[in-house]
Amino acid sequence: MTKILPNKLLVSEKFLSIQGEGKTSGVPAYFIRLSQCNLTCGSSIRYINKIKKGEINPDLNEPFVGDFEVDGTATWSCDTTPVWLRGDYVEFQEIIDEWKELKIYDQICDGTIHIIWTGGEPTIIQHQDCIRNFTNYWNEILFGEGVEHESIHPIYEVETNGTVYIINGVFDLFDQINCSPKLSNSGMTEKQRIVPAAIERIMSHNNYQFKFVISNEDDIKEMFDSYIIPFNIPLKNVVCMPALTEQENFFERTQWCMEMGKKYKFVALTRLHVASWNSLTGV
Repeated sequence: MTKILPNKLLVSEKFLSIQGEGKTSGVPAYFIRLSQCNLTCGSSIRYINKIKKGEINPDLNEPFVGDFEVDGTATWSCDTTPVWLRGDYVEFQEIIDEWKELKIYDQICDGTIHIIWTGGEPTIIQHQDCIRNFTNYWNEILFGEGVEHESIHPIYEVETNGTVYIINGVFDLFDQINCSPKLSNSGMTEKQRIVPAAIERIMSHNNYQFKFVISNEDDIKEMFDSYIIPFNIPLKNVVCMPALTEQENFFERTQWCMEMGKKYKFVALTRLHVASWNSLTGV
């Protein structure tokens, strides 16, 4: 496993796109996908290690299917696993230079284009240090350029599985926390999936949402029994999307999710990325 360094970002991919999920769906966004994750949804450690060693080479243009050999309950696999398993060191300045090359620097600065920290799991504690250090580095540049403070308000979103406590000095950097808790259909054990301190920390933020991927009403029942009721999560902060990684049955599954939203009173959305680009990543 590549070591995460405090003065560089360990990046799997970075790209300009739109936010495809949750309450900011459709917003222009620059994604920074950080390498590594603390969960292996839909895949066993043995299978993950085979990918790392090059014994298995998944096609990044096709939906990823794990081996489901976790605890026998996995019914889906993380679609970005082959991506977040890789990673290269990226200097902080490289990110800023790329924004300028893409001619999006001003829109990043004023929040027109959101910065999305994603993974893998971007709240792994070493990544949290990197995000804080990157922000400090960028702030020194921004305020050294003589830019009026009022014109600068970059928007940071973070996408997390909600199993790692977000520390002081990083927590307040995020303008929005998008938490995607995992259900038993991920194959992860309850102890791995549900970390009360981490969930309660997210709920203390002034702008958060819990995003669930659902396949059937059993998933919805588990969502209520394991998360919404025990943690008293307001339904206005709960977003559900159909379990989709490709366009097959897209409209049928989206319509079903909308009907469930009406029935259970949660926010029902679809997955814009799948609608637009099918199973491709990095677009």
